[in-house]
Amino acid sequence: MFIKYRNMNLLPEKTVERLSQYRRVLLKNFLKEKLNIFSHEIAGMMHITPVQVRRDLMLIGYSGSQRKGYEISKLIERIGDIIDSKEGQKVALVGLGNLGRAILRYLNKKNSNLKIVAAFDNNSEKINKEVSGVMCYHIDQLPTIVKNKKITIGILSVPAEHAIAVAKAFTKSGIKGILNFTTAPLNIPSDVFLEEYDMITSLEKVAYFSKRY
Repeated sequence: MFIKYRNMNLLPEKTVERLSQYRRVLLKNFLKEKLNIFSHEIAGMMHITPVQVRRDLMLIGYSGSQRKGYEISKLIERIGDIIDSKEGQKVALVGLGNLGRAILRYLNKKNSNLKIVAAFDNNSEKINKEVSGVMCYHIDQLPTIVKNKKITIGILSVPAEHAIAVAKAFTKSGIKGILNFTTAPLNIPSDVFLEEYDMITSLEKVAYFSKRY
């Protein structure tokens, strides 16, 4: 799968994932400690090969020197140029259960370029109340709020039986990217990017390899 970036070339989805991880690792561990880093150092932290790191960075038009490696601050800036938007992107979250509240608190503390600006639920006890500084609206208000606030990304953390209906509401409202935390398979238009996080599959994968190790 591929994702578009600023100059309309296509980056592989896994490359975009790794670029995000490179930036987080560099920001957390090295920005204040050193100026340059080599591909084998990044690879060691990511448990991948130096060749993979170099390929990813070549895809975004960034190269280092044999003597000094990559300049960390410029590498972070370049990754931001590729995967961020200059004006930032607004996010809507549907489903303010335990998972939804945790996502809201975490994301709004970690990434200033992606901001949850509206939450939605059908529970009357949550509607018209703020959670971590974000107002919760009734789900029926989703089309209006998405349009008025110019929201482009939606997060699904609802029970699986409601996921398809909410996804349809997202796409009809103009949402262009959906992160699905439910187990429901979604069939969405080709002009909407879908990322599905299946916790059970991930845990079973860990369980399988833990047995073998």
